[in-house]
Parts: sequence; C-alpha cells; structure tokens
Amino acid sequence: MPRFTARQGFQHDDTPRLGILLANLGTPDAPTPPALRSYLAEFLADPRVVELPRILWRIILHGIVLRTRPARSAKAYAEVWTEQGSPLLTIGQAQADGIRQRLEESLQGPALVELGMRYGNPSMAEALRRLRDAGAERLLVLPLYPQYSGATTASTFDALADELKRWRWVPELRFVGQYHDDPGYIDCLAASIREHWETNGRGDKLLFSFHGTPKSYLMNGDPYHCQCHKTARLVAEKLELADDAWQVTFQSRFGKAEWLKPYTDMTVEALGKSGLGTLDVICPGFSADCLETLEEIQGENAEIFQHAGGGELRYIPALNDRDDHLNMLRSLILEHAQGWPETGGGQRGRRDPASTQRHAQALGAES
Repeated sequence: MPRFTARQGFQHDDTPRLGILLANLGTPDAPTPPALRSYLAEFLADPRVVELPRILWRIILHGIVLRTRPARSAKAYAEVWTEQGSPLLTIGQAQADGIRQRLEESLQGPALVELGMRYGNPSMAEALRRLRDAGAERLLVLPLYPQYSGATTASTFDALADELKRWRWVPELRFVGQYHDDPGYIDCLAASIREHWETNGRGDKLLFSFHGTPKSYLMNGDPYHCQCHKTARLVAEKLELADDAWQVTFQSRFGKAEWLKPYTDMTVEALGKSGLGTLDVICPGFSADCLETLEEIQGENAEIFQHAGGGELRYIPALNDRDDHLNMLRSLILEHAQGWPETGGGQRGRRDPASTQRHAQALGAES
C-alpha cells in the first residue's frame, strides 16, 4: 500500500481549483451515551485541549471521565438536538452553503467549500480529501474561531498537518489564525445586539461570555484571553456603552484547576442576587450556536440568574448564518486569498490543458 495518498483519476487537463475548508470544533453523531463516549474520547485525548502528562491523563480519562460524563452530556445534548440533528452541524452546513454561493458571485475562477469538524463527523480529513479529489490545488483553511487559542485554532492546524503529511501532492496553503478584531466581525456583533435591543428593549447589563481555558494556558503565552477582551471592548465602543454597562466573563470550565476568570455562572448568580432586572448575554467566541450557548447559557445560566433573584436572562444568538456574518466571512476569505488566480491575481498557477497534455504524452504519460 502506498505510503502517500493522491487524488484518484487525476487528469493533466484538469483545471486547478481553490478549496476552502471551514473548520469548527465538532459534535457527537447523536445525543446518546455511546455517541458521546466516542466523541469525548477523541476530543479530550487531544493534548492541545488537556495539557496534562499523557499517562496520568489517560488514566483519568478512561478510568473516570468516560465512565461518568457521557451520560450526563447526552442529556444536555438531547435538550438542544433538533429534527435536523446537531445545531452546530446544521448551522455549519448552512454557513458553508451560504459562503459557497457568495464566493461563486465574487471569484474569477472555480472554488470549492467544505465543512470539516476537528472532532466527530464530518471530519476534517474527510473534508480535505473531498477538496483534493475535486481538484483543489490551492487550499485556504478558515477555523471558525474568531479568537486564537492553542486548544482550538492550533489544534485545527495539527489535524490539518496530520492529514496533509500523508498526501503525495501537498496544495498551496493559507491558514487564517484569528479575526477577533476584524472590523466586519465587530460590526456584525454590534448589529446583532442592536437588533436584539430594538426588538426586546435594552437590558440592564450586557455580558460577553467566552469559552474558558485553564489560566495556565494564558500564563504560558496563549493570546486567547487578551483577544477576547479586545473583541468585547471594540463592540462596546461601537455601541457607545458606558464602562459599567458591560462585562467579560468565561464559561464552560472543566476540572479542578483554575480557569480564566471571572466565571460566567458565578457572575450571573451574583448579578441575580443583586436584584438585576434584565441581563443580556452574548457569546462572541462561538460562530454558531451549540451546546455551550443553547444549553449552558440560554438554559442553565438563565435558571441560575432567576433562582438567585434576578429577573430575566436573555441570550443573544450567535452570528450563525446571518447575511452580514456570511458576507463578512466571504470578505475574510477573499482577503486571505489575494494573489491567487481566483481573486484576479494573474495567471500564475493556471495550466494550459492542451499544452500540458501534449507534453505529458510526449513523456510517456497515459493522460
């Protein structure tokens, strides 16, 4: 069996194409304990996600976590699962379709768009192979994480490298590391908040809740914490909010180690105890709604707020497949694809099919 894989059925007169891989975290195949056990085993085994000594963590993961957490997580996923399946996956597919349509209207050459998940299905490896087999010789990878983190963005690069190192023909490659302060992204977040306020009235406080990471990651040089704060500050400035009208918190902590603070659930509880009437919460780190936004914020934290004595916690949905969000992502892709033929970057990389085939046949090639 060949050590390196290649596109099957390659023809010398094929037109080189641009491939776009949209990458997100992932989702289990079903809201069931067996599906969650498989998903969590892959997710939590990633050394980018849990930076503990491998032998120690393997014992904890397989001896404790995977024996208890899948059933609990399955119940949580069941609360947000829809007839179409996982919200993250269905929204991700809508995002890919919308971006594909917009790129067809913007590019001067053919482009392909695939959605790949870091964990679970459809996997990044499967998506990359589909792009390769469809003729993509230039590859732009866009992890849908606005803020860079080693646990998400860098892990996506690891999976990308693991797949490409098995290919005989590695494509030209560009990788979008972050877009936390992109003006278009900030505009989209501000617009979604304004629309929420126009429909529901403005709450007494706005909470920016980002997914947490262990504090040790920040101390070891991860820029995620700083980028989260910059995103929130830029949105607050765009909305002309007073300093006491908004706050940044971090959610979804796991284990006993100290994570980025302040914690969302504790902040929500404290605000409820203070008698706050209406709390608006937005999660700018999530490009698509998922378990962490729908079950944890809209469900669990809303209950915490109310039980603590607060009025109403109102979750502002993720940008999902909003038109302005998809237009922004298209612009981001076009910016990073500059210089390639599809964006009007000249003829570099274009083959003359007839000439290529003649030369190939003269050298003894079959096609």
